[in-house]
Amino acid sequence: MKRFLLPYLICPACLPREYPLNLSAERETEGDITTGTLACTKCKKRFPIKEGIAHLLPAPDSCLTGSQRRYEEKEMTDRYLWSHYGDLLDDAVRTDTAAHWAECLSNAASTGFDAGCSVGRITFEMANRCNLAVGCDLSRSFIKTARTLAHRRELAFSLPLEGNLTETFHLTLPVAWRTENVEFVVADALRLPFSANSFEQIASLNLLDRVSYPLAHLFEMNRTAAPRNASFLFADPFAWSTMAAPEERWLGGTTSGPYPGRGGDNVRALLEGKDRILVPAWTIARAGTHAWKMRTHCNHYEVVTSEYLVACR
Repeated sequence: MKRFLLPYLICPACLPREYPLNLSAERETEGDITTGTLACTKCKKRFPIKEGIAHLLPAPDSCLTGSQRRYEEKEMTDRYLWSHYGDLLDDAVRTDTAAHWAECLSNAASTGFDAGCSVGRITFEMANRCNLAVGCDLSRSFIKTARTLAHRRELAFSLPLEGNLTETFHLTLPVAWRTENVEFVVADALRLPFSANSFEQIASLNLLDRVSYPLAHLFEMNRTAAPRNASFLFADPFAWSTMAAPEERWLGGTTSGPYPGRGGDNVRALLEGKDRILVPAWTIARAGTHAWKMRTHCNHYEVVTSEYLVACR
């Protein structure tokens, strides 16, 4: 974990109260802590730093659920690498999804945060526009891969070609991309380990319908965003499922309850100030839809369409 992140960190277990974390570094190289511990000044919980990765979950010793465990599989990580960085790969079926999202990012922010960052593409895009960019994900595999890419600037991965045949891709970050100002941590998007008002640019892409409490995620994103001169890039396919969250917590896709109707309409209304849950309110500057791909093998791709919006305040 890079030392520049320390002033932004708080104990995720003590939320909604915010208490700073004390660092005990055991091994460090040029401001990058590879082994150590972060301890809450209030509850005294200890959060480990292993292989350079800060594990900042509210319950540090918690085990992954069955649905989360699949994101630790190498094949899943490789599929997301292809989806995120397809425009940088020599593949006949290109995917320019990340480049599209990057066009929606603010060029005026000094700090950026990407929730559910997966293998890190949007976090890197933020780093090219901000002084500091942070990505978080529950998947240790995703975070390890993103951090490896930040350090080495290249990696190789493989995907099924046909049957037992595989195809290897060699990914190299563009020379102009900045990596010295980017960091990735393991964290829960429902209890973010960052102090209020930390980030001028925030992003939540294709995550809302995957979390167990969607409104809590929006609240956390709003809490960590700056009250002024902030930009929020949001996207989701609104593929609601009771496997992720009980129906009464969905922010759309129902005919009754507090948020009936379409998810996009409800998220927009919440950002614009409905029920004063997310304050200060946001102004929607841009909205639309965008399709993105996941590759299974060379002749099979899953196409997902997400509704997106850019909100400012």
